[in-house]
Amino acid sequence: MAAPRLFLRPPPEDAAAQRVLIAARYGGAAPALERVAAGPGPGPGALPALRTPAGRLLAGPGAAALFLSPPALLGRGAAAALVRQWVAFAEAELLPAAAVTARRPGGETEERAHAELRRALAALDSHLQPRTFLVGESVTLADITVTCALLLPFQHVLGPAARAPFPNVLRWFLMCVNQPHFRAVLGPVVLCGEGAASAPPEEPEAMGPGAMGPEAAPLAKSASQLKKEAKKREKMEKFQQKKEKSQQQEKKAKGEKKEKKERKELGVITYDRETPPGEKKDVSGPMPESYSPRYVEAAWYPWWEQQGFFKPEYGRSSVAQPNPRGVFMMCLPPPNVTGSLHLGHALTGAIQDALARWHRMRGATTLWVPGCDHAGIATQVVVERRLWRESGRTRHQLGREAFLREVWRWKEEKGDRIYHQLKRLGTSMDWDRACFTMDPKLSRAVCEAFVRLHDEGLIYRSKRLVNWSCALKSAISDIEVDKKELGGRTLLSVPGYEAKVEFGVLVSFAYALEDHEEEEVVVATTRLETMLGDVAVAVHPEDPRYQHLRGRRVRHPFTGRSLPIIHDDFVDVTFGTGAVKITPAHDATDFEVGQRHGLPCVTVLSDEGRLVNVPPPFLGMRRFEARGAVLEALKQQGLFRGVRDNPMVVPICSRSKDVVEPLLKPQWYVRCEGLARGAAEAVRRGDLRILPHGHTRTWFQWMDNIRDWCISRQLWWGHRIPAYFVTVRDPAVPPGEDEDGRYWVSGRSEDEARAKAARAFGVSPESVDLRQDEDVLDTWFSSGLFPFSIFGWPEPSEELEVFYPGTLLETGHDILFFWVARMVMLGLALTGRLPFREVYLHAVVRDAHGRKMSKSLGNVIDPLDVVTGISLEGLHAQLESSNLDPAELERARQGQKSDFPNGIPECGTDALRFALCAYTAQGRDINLDVGRVLGYRHFCNKLWNGARFTLRALGPAYRPPAALQPRGAVGLAEGWIRSRLSLVVAQCGAALGAYDFPAATTAAHGFWLYDLCDVYLECVKPVLARGAGDGDGDADGAGDGGGEEAAAAALAARDTLYTCLDAGLRLLAPFMPFVTEELWQRLPRRDPSGDPPSLCVSPYPDPQQYCWRDLELEATMEFALGIVRTLRSLRADYNLTRSRADCFLQCPEAEWAARARCCSSYIRTLASCGALRVLEPGESPPPGCAVAVASDRCTVHLLLKGVIDAPKELAKLGGRREELGRQLERLRERRAAPEYGAKVPPAVQEADAAKLAQAEAELHKVLEALELVQRML
Repeated sequence: MAAPRLFLRPPPEDAAAQRVLIAARYGGAAPALERVAAGPGPGPGALPALRTPAGRLLAGPGAAALFLSPPALLGRGAAAALVRQWVAFAEAELLPAAAVTARRPGGETEERAHAELRRALAALDSHLQPRTFLVGESVTLADITVTCALLLPFQHVLGPAARAPFPNVLRWFLMCVNQPHFRAVLGPVVLCGEGAASAPPEEPEAMGPGAMGPEAAPLAKSASQLKKEAKKREKMEKFQQKKEKSQQQEKKAKGEKKEKKERKELGVITYDRETPPGEKKDVSGPMPESYSPRYVEAAWYPWWEQQGFFKPEYGRSSVAQPNPRGVFMMCLPPPNVTGSLHLGHALTGAIQDALARWHRMRGATTLWVPGCDHAGIATQVVVERRLWRESGRTRHQLGREAFLREVWRWKEEKGDRIYHQLKRLGTSMDWDRACFTMDPKLSRAVCEAFVRLHDEGLIYRSKRLVNWSCALKSAISDIEVDKKELGGRTLLSVPGYEAKVEFGVLVSFAYALEDHEEEEVVVATTRLETMLGDVAVAVHPEDPRYQHLRGRRVRHPFTGRSLPIIHDDFVDVTFGTGAVKITPAHDATDFEVGQRHGLPCVTVLSDEGRLVNVPPPFLGMRRFEARGAVLEALKQQGLFRGVRDNPMVVPICSRSKDVVEPLLKPQWYVRCEGLARGAAEAVRRGDLRILPHGHTRTWFQWMDNIRDWCISRQLWWGHRIPAYFVTVRDPAVPPGEDEDGRYWVSGRSEDEARAKAARAFGVSPESVDLRQDEDVLDTWFSSGLFPFSIFGWPEPSEELEVFYPGTLLETGHDILFFWVARMVMLGLALTGRLPFREVYLHAVVRDAHGRKMSKSLGNVIDPLDVVTGISLEGLHAQLESSNLDPAELERARQGQKSDFPNGIPECGTDALRFALCAYTAQGRDINLDVGRVLGYRHFCNKLWNGARFTLRALGPAYRPPAALQPRGAVGLAEGWIRSRLSLVVAQCGAALGAYDFPAATTAAHGFWLYDLCDVYLECVKPVLARGAGDGDGDADGAGDGGGEEAAAAALAARDTLYTCLDAGLRLLAPFMPFVTEELWQRLPRRDPSGDPPSLCVSPYPDPQQYCWRDLELEATMEFALGIVRTLRSLRADYNLTRSRADCFLQCPEAEWAARARCCSSYIRTLASCGALRVLEPGESPPPGCAVAVASDRCTVHLLLKGVIDAPKELAKLGGRREELGRQLERLRERRAAPEYGAKVPPAVQEADAAKLAQAEAELHKVLEALELVQRML
């Protein structure tokens, strides 16, 4: 067959040609090339164009690239749709913006094009953050198209600084252009600013060298081609101008207020100093003017890790060295190896890291062990999908050993992704001790645990009902079953079925009595196909309607079985007809009924979900196809009695999305009753504490009503069960059945198992044949051993002796039973000791509206998006890679647009961690509002500015004293802030010890914001100015004592500032490790040679050291601050933004008058007032003063006469009075309307009441002000 013919413009190639040529390279067979100035055929056509071997002409790069691409480039199924979406994204978003930026037209056109390009790159960067390629695990046409679209800006426009915000795009771009097929077409790609200077091509389409074949030599462009390109440029410019005009009109419509808001966008500052990984960050330069997470978080973590700060051996000869501060050990709940970071992980990491850092700073031998779970089902599903996508083969076609090699290969490629993400959150784990549940050390512990428990009779084999996933062909645990609630008839998508399947209906049909066919019993079911496995009909023994049926039977219409009518009090006489069908092999309740009445179990579903043990035509049908077939057959026989809606819960496999079936299977079980009794008693005795205490009731409920645990899974990936089925080549020993536990032995090796079998059957080992169980153990079994298997159990070791039992287990309350209880039971059974002494359970993270996070709602938040920020377009792009159907996708987009209209701003790791800990009120779910996280980002900026002021105030020559006691003349403000510091030190330590994270964050936040920054820093500014000799001695009513006194006061202020900053950073360090390390490293040291090198290992403030609490002094300062707040309120009422009015204080008690005089300088500074005088007893303030009561001990008079323009103020107040009057009249009329209380929602009524109260209070103030101003005229 002739090769296709590809028509291209003369070189150099543009993005369209490059895209087609690279796709052709991947296709293998090179098309014949022909260089033309215009498209072939009768019309001008679009280039590139392709003439297929069949003679069909495909015009345009999209069609040509599609034809030349092999199937692997186009994707399969859902991936194919994603490839098409990314191709459309490149054509509609990237290419136009790239063309305009490369042409550099200047002005608003170029600026707008750059903004468009940045927005597109932000969306692309967000999508690529957890991915290697755009779609799937290999290059697709999406990667080719987007890469070619970015060539021009990356080579000629975007320098290193412009590329820096998009690290994931840059990583992916460089990986793509260095693929062999890319290099063959593009040649070496040199980025802008990294090689020889290069100017952009004259035309936006000219994008670089590279071609296929000798025809690639450069040729001059024809006149017609140049004319066409000029028209294209003109069209693009008109489009851009039209777009700019539209956007300008929108911007104008939004008003100037919006523009002011945009000007307040948070800036991004990057750390550009070259710091090799593991080297200490250079903080010798000047501090940036404002806080930037990207600057602050750079370079610290590799240095912490390199220095070994997170290891328990740090600062001691060995972990076994006695430590009077004790040992703190905790293990990370091992996330799935398939997982990526979500808010649950972020919450766990924030809480656990705060505890680990706090104990480490307190001097305890601290170990926090990371780990990763092999996630049997999840991992096998991921690898099976990849195998099918890449080679079109199943695991069964590949074989078990080869498939397991594929899984290990995938694990080596992708398995540590979540570790890198956890490091981004600053988690201080000992990564050298990281464990994977399939590591040899842990696998040996799993085998040992199974064999020991089996030998003790705690593990046994039995045939029982299990949750069965037909798609996975495996039993699954309860936690892997999602319960989908239906209100009635609902059509659901089921994997493997093209048409949706009906659920939520109750179908009634009749069974005819054997001895009298005219009589019938009507039963109802929601799973009609299972009636083929019915073995009885049950009625309540006291139901008067069915007393005549005792001892009688019905005939099955399809199988011919004779079904007894049994009487059992489990039947609900009010449900349906009061008669129920009994299918023991496919329903848990029916199974128990069958056991009580000795009924047979007839299995009618195979592992794949096809009907078995049934007559034709149902035999071999798929279960939900059989549902319809049975219904039609019942109708044909006249046995159908009706259908109605029925609210129900459908069990869905969380991994495969298949409907779960109860199936009878021989499985391995752990006998839990005795183990659970020991776990419950440990809590009752107080040996194990569960916090919050409310969860103990759940613990006892589960432990006291526990059922045996099914631990076998029909998978290949996981710990293969070390159990062997025995066949004895001896006629005296009858052959056994699979479900008969007597024919199963366990062993650490096959030889050990054979010896056990020989002893059990009294034969020689040579006559024993063994077959190892194909199944693997439930993932929760290996996770249950985690607290001691990570230290090498069952082998004795120093680490096992020192760190087991652990100190604390911190996790989400949703896995209290699935993981925590099993760790406790297995720890007691295998080691005789509890695995930990305390359990702290955190809440579930929900969105700001209290809704569960769901992709279909668009409210799932990636923590790294909060850390780095993401645009709304980027959030939308993330949805495109999900498996949502179009309706869900649109709803999710609207949800994102509603919650994040401007995207998510960059908040930084510290702000996210602090917010998560601050939210963690015990016993409540967490409604995470990104706005609150942003508030803590602003708090970081407050820290930054406070530290900048302090460092400037200290000066480069400052050296702190060795002791905490300040030098110089200590003033009232110094005593007060030291007292407040003592209080917050005690509060933070007590709160962290009690796992009260909101109390700790509130105390630290309040000290920094309201005590240190808002009050003390403002109080010491005049003191420092006088100490430096550039202040007016009488400027604030103090400082008459001369230079020495001023210098002594300034020295005390500097020492106090240093102590507050140093201790304040230590208090925050467990929650905000990056910004505190950055600022602490810039502080001078009390002992430069002996102080710790990092804040990570510096002592946490101890209440015994910071013991300066002075309640009397705090009362005096609080009295002064009450006066300040009153003065500020008065200034705001009269709009005195710049004027400094004089103030007069009336204090009826001499003691408080003296205190007011003592604090007068601070009051003047903080309230920005002029002269301040405390009136003598009986003395009146001058006329023209506004009056307010600060407290029962002080009345404040602010002199307005001569400060405000009375006539002007009178007119303004009069207008405001009229406006408030109209507002009050409207509100009162609204509330007095008939049926207001009945028709208006309660929330609106509450809002109206609040508005009314606020307006009345403001009107009262306005009337008082009017009266005052009128007296001044």
